[in-house]
Amino acid sequence: MESIRRLLDIMARLRDPDRGCPWDCQQSFATIVPYTLEEAYEVADAVERGEMVDLRNELGDLLFQVVFHSQMAQESGYFEFYDVVEGIMDKLITRHPHVFRDAPIQDADRHAAAWEAHKERERQAGAAQNGGASTLDGVGKAFPALTRAKKLQQRAARVGFDWSDVKPVLAKIEEELDELRHEFRFGTDPDRVMGEMGDLLFACVNLARHAKVDPETALRRANTKFEHRFRFIERALEERGKRIQGASLEEMDALWEEAKQLGTDSAASYNGEGGA
Repeated sequence: MESIRRLLDIMARLRDPDRGCPWDCQQSFATIVPYTLEEAYEVADAVERGEMVDLRNELGDLLFQVVFHSQMAQESGYFEFYDVVEGIMDKLITRHPHVFRDAPIQDADRHAAAWEAHKERERQAGAAQNGGASTLDGVGKAFPALTRAKKLQQRAARVGFDWSDVKPVLAKIEEELDELRHEFRFGTDPDRVMGEMGDLLFACVNLARHAKVDPETALRRANTKFEHRFRFIERALEERGKRIQGASLEEMDALWEEAKQLGTDSAASYNGEGGA
């Protein structure tokens, strides 16, 4: 508690209009949001890399974002940091009756279902106060597109708008791919191509959801894999006295296949001797 109090004092000093930091004093909720998102992504990156020292540091940066928003809210009379803490404590107790009350849940899947049921009841209560709502309310527009697509689909699935197995999802992907092929073959309107591309990506997210794969995590891993293999190509060409700008596509493709054979981890630590 002493450390938290000191952090809050530091934040208040940074925002002091007379003695604080000019940059911090100029910020608003809107201008800080991009940094909040960035810090959340950096937490995810540290977890993905398994770097616990980095994770500790990134969690500190993310905590600072919570403190920053809370300080600005306190200055405007909305709420303060301890209200945020009280709110999450109450929510955790309410959504874990099997821990804090006599309501046993046998496994993680049932806990997840109960958690979602609690969230739905909270949303319905809020909707009743606000004159009605949609099943899709509360899915934030600031989520990355893949994550938001997954959440929208999950919400719709709760009311039965979903396929029961993966076969029709695969068929939908084929349908969307055919429509995209058609646009490339006969179309000239970039907006239509973008629309069909969006439909295809949305269908791929649906497939990931049915496969119980998080699409955002899957794409991050694909990005990492691509980066490792491409860096392998660059290093291999450099060892041969070449620059990638002067290499042929065939030469780069051959090295890409070599990187695949080595595996992404080995490719990342390529030593220029045809192996890891």
